[in-house]
Amino acid sequence: MQMKTGVEQSVYAILLLNMLPDKAVLPGEAISQQLGTSPTYFQKLLRKLVSADLITSVAGVKGGFKLKKKPEEIRIYDVYLAVEGQQSLYSPSGILDDMLELEKEDRCCLLTDLMDEAESTWRTILKRETIASLDEETANRFPGKVEDLKEWINGKMVL
Repeated sequence: MQMKTGVEQSVYAILLLNMLPDKAVLPGEAISQQLGTSPTYFQKLLRKLVSADLITSVAGVKGGFKLKKKPEEIRIYDVYLAVEGQQSLYSPSGILDDMLELEKEDRCCLLTDLMDEAESTWRTILKRETIASLDEETANRFPGKVEDLKEWINGKMVL
């Protein structure tokens, strides 16, 4: 299992937007540049985040993006769902059934229950953490660097 980098990029984009003062927006190009992502690909991610009601898009010359919800309300799992969707991480392919030459009524996958449990635990952890909790941890661990980032945001934001 490997999660797409779009989830990571989206979480950090939302962290950047969380640093904005009220009524300010941050242009998508600036966010993309800061994250080192392709602007074209990143626009697709931003549209997914807007569709999921996590961020808002403001059109126009002074346009950009801002949070739609409070950071305490945005769970990391919400970001994951916005980017990756609802699909299960594991999908049995029938290898055991083929190896044992099982009839249709006897088919099973011994890994399904194990994988379902692992996925449930993983989702519980992602549902527990929010943008606010990541923001707090980042500020506590890297206070000087966060201040530098806020200065960068102040230079790029649009009021």
